[in-house]
Amino acid sequence: MTAQRSLPDTGRTTLATPQGHADAGRRTAPSRGRQVAALVGFLVAVAVAAGVGGLAASSAASDYAALELPAWAPPSWLFAPVWSVLYVLIALAAWQVWRRHGADRFLGAWTVQLVLNACWTPLFFAAALYGWALVEIVVLLVAVATTLVLGVRRERAAGVLLAPYLLWVAFATCLNAAIWWLNR
Repeated sequence: MTAQRSLPDTGRTTLATPQGHADAGRRTAPSRGRQVAALVGFLVAVAVAAGVGGLAASSAASDYAALELPAWAPPSWLFAPVWSVLYVLIALAAWQVWRRHGADRFLGAWTVQLVLNACWTPLFFAAALYGWALVEIVVLLVAVATTLVLGVRRERAAGVLLAPYLLWVAFATCLNAAIWWLNR
């Protein structure tokens, strides 16, 4: 069991855990103000990634409709709501780990996957480079899986939050491969 106790004159709390407990390596918890600022920062970071994708995909619906698609391809209207939810989950996962463990390898992997995420849409929609987009999304899939594994080792909730993202990117990888094959 984890108990929180206030530290005098710091505005921070420490997470007290029994000796040898899995949480024993946790850092002092940031103040509520820092936690809110960090959450906003993570939300802004994913919004920037989404914005890059949005700019590159300004004609995505018509481009997507013009492609040869597999029979199992989802309708174009589905992508925006799915990605909106996924981006919030991605930000919450990063925030969850940061507030308990600070900046570490997880956040490095998280940043890499977010940059890769932002790069896919310009390759696929703006440049119509379906083969290169497929290579990139395979790398993204590995990066998301790595981020999820690192996250779950630190905070189980982070892994749970990232699981839908991993599943969606795996599906998107299959869809990208099918589109590349059908439109080569």
